[in-house]
Amino acid sequence: MTRTAHQHRPRRRRGRLARLLSTTLLGGVLAVSALVVPDSTVAPTDMALVKVPRAQGVDAPRDVVWILAVGSDARPGQLMTETRGDALQLVGINTRTGAATGFAIPRDSYVPIPGHGSDKINAALFFGGPQVLARAVGDLVGIRPHYVFVTRFEKFEEMINAIGGVTVHNPRRFHDDSIKPKGFRAGRLHLGGYDALAFSRIRYNLPRGDFDRSLNQQRTLRGIQRQVADRARQRGFIERGVLSALKNMATDASPTEVYRLARAVAAVRPGRITTCLVEGGIGNVGGASVVIPDVARIRRLGDRARDDATLEGGC
Repeated sequence: MTRTAHQHRPRRRRGRLARLLSTTLLGGVLAVSALVVPDSTVAPTDMALVKVPRAQGVDAPRDVVWILAVGSDARPGQLMTETRGDALQLVGINTRTGAATGFAIPRDSYVPIPGHGSDKINAALFFGGPQVLARAVGDLVGIRPHYVFVTRFEKFEEMINAIGGVTVHNPRRFHDDSIKPKGFRAGRLHLGGYDALAFSRIRYNLPRGDFDRSLNQQRTLRGIQRQVADRARQRGFIERGVLSALKNMATDASPTEVYRLARAVAAVRPGRITTCLVEGGIGNVGGASVVIPDVARIRRLGDRARDDATLEGGC
């Protein structure tokens, strides 16, 4: 194996769940929130929206945009674009039809990383920043994102609370002794910031561990998109959110691009969202547990969704 980013173990609870934000969460939720929630107090070092150069041959139609949302595992003092990347969600939006497709990529997926041999995909951000991570994800799924959105997790609770919480459908009861001892019942749940964070983070008592956690993260993404779409009807909501994001985000995108992205997110039709999990088996490389992705399957799905961000019939 090539040089490997330091492995990480989930920490135990220390007063507030927000101090446990170095494990996988829903990067897509943060991306949506940061672009459209007004008056969030995120610092420029806490969010980045990076444009990805794209070869002419892989460009999607102009009415389709693909965003790779990433939760950075940066510690205080570390640059978030030069450390491990977690919560990998590749989200495509069709601005003409309102359809969207999201691919949840387990952070331990063992893949080729351009210029660095093979390693867990979450190390690509550590090796080469957003551009190398975008290439690694593009090579896996067959879709090169137009933008990479990277953020820290500290503002997750604040963002969720700012939009009035999120509603999710939970298919099974589960809990975590240190984070949510009473757990989450099965069925329809409305979650505030703390509970949305816990719902998106717990993995140890789920039957398929990281795979099920990735699916819970996508359930949270659906919930926040519905809530944002409802709030977007309020006059000035999107505009205030974009102004806030531009003040608090490092980006090489123009204000017009950021505004169009926010509008696109808010215009997604909940009934036209498809979410897919990058499936695979469990393996061992150099003594580390890894996910061996089913590359043939995920590329077939990527081929179907690339040009219109739509997967008729699901995954």
